[in-house]
Amino acid sequence: MYTLQKFERKIPVTDYISDYVNVNEFLEYCRSCPNFDKVWSCPSYDFEPEEYCKNYSSLYVLGYKINFDGSESEERSLEIMAEVKEKITTELFDMESTRPGSVSLSAGSCSLCGKGNCTRTSGKPCRYPEKMRYSIESLGGNVGKTVHDLLGIPLEWIEEGKVPSYFVLVGGLLEK
Repeated sequence: MYTLQKFERKIPVTDYISDYVNVNEFLEYCRSCPNFDKVWSCPSYDFEPEEYCKNYSSLYVLGYKINFDGSESEERSLEIMAEVKEKITTELFDMESTRPGSVSLSAGSCSLCGKGNCTRTSGKPCRYPEKMRYSIESLGGNVGKTVHDLLGIPLEWIEEGKVPSYFVLVGGLLEK
């Protein structure tokens, strides 16, 4: 059993970039991820992430804190996180539909095609360009600092074989 807590915050994009974005630092983290250059929503990009964000005036940050009760296995906690990621995605797509010119940012990397099935590795275009979204971290955003400073949640990190007492998933909506 688990409970969810919703956290929201809106910040001007210029403030977010100056206080929470470091593309070079987070690009290095991305390089060590197996999705780097293999998933369309992940770096490397043919555009500058800061310039992409500067096309918008504000960032609405949406976070869900998943409070585990301690009975969840590691496998079940991953299933729960996938369910909450879908909830965030749906909520942000709904917001996009009512706010012209906005674009959502995914809670983590794209999983639309399933693990290892993205067309990027075969040099083909994205199968779902209308649904694929970048994440805050893939654009250089420091999600840990975002969660701590903007949502007021101290982070707990996953340790191998141990489910934390809570986990936070964060997405966003860039608005014109």
